[in-house]
Amino acid sequence: MQETAVTDLPSVVIPITIVLLLTVTVTLCIRFYFRYERHRTEVLTAELARNREQAERAVRQQEHSQTQIAELTARIAALEHLLRNVG
Repeated sequence: MQETAVTDLPSVVIPITIVLLLTVTVTLCIRFYFRYERHRTEVLTAELARNREQAERAVRQQEHSQTQIAELTARIAALEHLLRNVG
């Protein structure tokens, strides 16, 4: 009897299908992982930009407050000087 190279079709198709499904699954997992990482990076970048803007705004407010305190200190010093001269 002659033996054929392929005894039956399912014995070839099933392993090929399993390898193909595993390859597709691993490929999709890798793709979704990198998509998730890209999204996470974009979110973190936006959050850092917001934090930087808030920090800059806080610095401007602090500088404004320091300017006002310096003006008030000068006014109080002038008022104390005036009261000492009167009294």
